[in-house]
Amino acid sequence: MEKRDGSSYVFKKETVNKLLQRHFKDDKTQVSDDALLLVAELLKVFVREAAARGARQAQAEDLTRVDVEHVEKVLPQLLLDF
Repeated sequence: MEKRDGSSYVFKKETVNKLLQRHFKDDKTQVSDDALLLVAELLKVFVREAAARGARQAQAEDLTRVDVEHVEKVLPQLLLDF
């Protein structure tokens, strides 16, 4: 991720493209720049939502620190919601 506009982070288009290319059956498949930006934005929203839900899970357990286990607990429902 890289920082943009001084306030938020974004996924690099090259990284998103490589992630998508790994799942295409045909190596010649290309993704437009607009599609890459859209997928990057979706990833950003997904990561923020996972972090927020993990924080709420930690609060429910009366903890002040979010661990991977908290995100793992909320991940099944998060995947269903998306």
